[in-house]
Amino acid sequence: MTEPPRERLLVNVGCGSRARSTLPAYFDSWRQCRVDVDATVQPDIVADLTDLSPITSGSADAVWASHCVEHLYEHQVKRALTEFRRVLREDGFLCVIVPDLQIVAQYVAADRLHEPLYESDAGPITPHDILFGFGAAIASGRTSMAHRCGFTPGMLLRCFQGLPFGEVLLRRRSSALELVAIGRTIPAKDDADRTALMTALGL
Repeated sequence: MTEPPRERLLVNVGCGSRARSTLPAYFDSWRQCRVDVDATVQPDIVADLTDLSPITSGSADAVWASHCVEHLYEHQVKRALTEFRRVLREDGFLCVIVPDLQIVAQYVAADRLHEPLYESDAGPITPHDILFGFGAAIASGRTSMAHRCGFTPGMLLRCFQGLPFGEVLLRRRSSALELVAIGRTIPAKDDADRTALMTALGL
């Protein structure tokens, strides 16, 4: 008798509130473990990104880290990536999405620091918000929303150096002012395989 397919597990770190979750449809059928340092967003696990000890090693099929790694200090980033890799299965992948400071710097250089660049669910976002954290949230007392480090393409790739990923793919999404890094535990079979994953994730 054929066994039913195994339920896949996504660890969504820095998950934020359920109301503002923007996970790709790719994960709709997956079981999700929501992790956040802010207990008020009611995560499954209250934890810092650098310590995912409540999660068993090798138990997750994917780790999703969207706009949360920049809330760490620079020296903590590699520790967080190490934890993300630890919880991944041997055929899993990590997706890290961070602001692209190389693009944002163009607005700073043009003296447009406080000019709204786009409208988010939480309100207008300025270059200042992207550099230092969402000002309205920080002003309301949510100091964990402050940004403590930042990334250019080269900086993001350097954070992965020496970690046991089979390959790391980097994509710039200029229209969204974002950098995306996909760390795969096993290298893709070919370019078509890489493209298929990126497309499925909407990247």
